[in-house]
Amino acid sequence: MASFSLAAFNEPEVATPGTNLLTGLFGMLFVAGIGVGLYGFIAGHEHIYNNTREVPWGLLISTYAFFAITSTGLCLLAAISHVFGGNKIAPLANRMVWLSLITLISGFIVIGMEIENPWRMAIWNVISPNPTSNIWWMGTLYGMAIGFVVLEFWLILMRQFKLALVLGIFGALAEIAANSCLGGVFATLPSHPFWYGGQLPVFFLGCAFTSGAAAAILFTHFAHVIRRKKMDETMYNGVQAAAKVLLLMLILIGVATWWKMVSFFVGGTDAGRLAAQALISGPLSTNFWVLEVAIGLVAPILLLAVTRVRNVAAMSAAALMTLIGMFIARMDMVIAGQLVPQYAGMDSSLPTYLNYMPSGYEWIVALGGIGLTGLAFLLGERFFGKTFADHGNH
Repeated sequence: MASFSLAAFNEPEVATPGTNLLTGLFGMLFVAGIGVGLYGFIAGHEHIYNNTREVPWGLLISTYAFFAITSTGLCLLAAISHVFGGNKIAPLANRMVWLSLITLISGFIVIGMEIENPWRMAIWNVISPNPTSNIWWMGTLYGMAIGFVVLEFWLILMRQFKLALVLGIFGALAEIAANSCLGGVFATLPSHPFWYGGQLPVFFLGCAFTSGAAAAILFTHFAHVIRRKKMDETMYNGVQAAAKVLLLMLILIGVATWWKMVSFFVGGTDAGRLAAQALISGPLSTNFWVLEVAIGLVAPILLLAVTRVRNVAAMSAAALMTLIGMFIARMDMVIAGQLVPQYAGMDSSLPTYLNYMPSGYEWIVALGGIGLTGLAFLLGERFFGKTFADHGNH
């Protein structure tokens, strides 16, 4: 096996004053998120987060879901491009492996700040496994995926491409299964009819491809922006291929979202219909119509279609809007599923909807996860940039 030398991969020219400033800003955002999370362990989560007994899951759960789903999409796209080889999206694969790793770690950091005793989770997950629990499988499989992806990326650096391919396949399979279990955490709760049913695990897989393609486009474009370098034809073709995947998935997610909403008004329970109305005309309607639908679905579809997936800036803008929409969509889904009181219709004193608004502390922790992703991306471009540009192998 070849010896490892960081100098063989790094690009010192990436460390411009502007990039260093941005790295510092992302770093401060990450430190602030960690600081608030640690403060929560001391002051008590109930004092800094707005979760209640009736609405126990909030912004940090949805942020974790967003990062985990995005990681799955990146890992799957990278594995598919490596397995089949010679396809146009393959030049983006090495960077996607790195992005898959850092987004999953960011998700784990955020949920670690949300759980009151995360160290107990780590300990009891090993010494007292519960194979009947979706949450146990989700945590275990995503933990395995981190191990596989770390080894895959290391082997890519060592140019052990055949073995890296094997690890990449195992990582992708672990992430698919974990992503399915993440959907199952919600889909197997009959007391929350807005989530209950077989759609969410498959829907989350579609969202994974959507977010993964969007992240690959956005970060690849930004990698060239910070270098002030125009994409070569091979890399441009890769971004264009990812944009075509993104356009297709946005259309499918739009169709799935439409039918999910329609289904609550042609059958189902009153509680499920009320939860859907919270999005359509209730307390979450601005989030849903403006950020999730208009910015996250309609605008990127139109932008990609009008530009015929040929303009890099347009593809990158569509990718950014998609990621914003996916982030809000996860938050809307998590919150809407809990806003209807459990005993609605049985107790006249209950409100139509429960109240939940993320606290400032929750937003800082969520932004800390975004800060970690930005920080790790820029450091990766600085120290592994040549690996990301090496699209002639693997």
